[in-house]
Amino acid sequence: MRKRRLAATSFTVLLFVSIIMGRTMFTSMVKEEGSRTTPYYKSVRIQEGDSLWGIARQYREGSSMSMEEYVNQLRQMNGLKKDTIHTGQYLTVVYFE
Repeated sequence: MRKRRLAATSFTVLLFVSIIMGRTMFTSMVKEEGSRTTPYYKSVRIQEGDSLWGIARQYREGSSMSMEEYVNQLRQMNGLKKDTIHTGQYLTVVYFE
């Protein structure tokens, strides 16, 4: 009987601690997410001499992405298989404020 009571008490304490820790971690993750800047999207027309990496350098500011991650995001958003872009082409970019 004593072992059962000890096991039940231990289980209850462990459950309580798990709930409190999980809630604390979730709350801190939400606060971290909320502190990020808001993403906005716009279409830009490619000018002579523009490159995907140059555009990434210009619009990536305020992002938590590395340059490579941002370029990959641009490729994916615009359906590009390579870094090649052409004058007059429109490109959707994401920027952060």
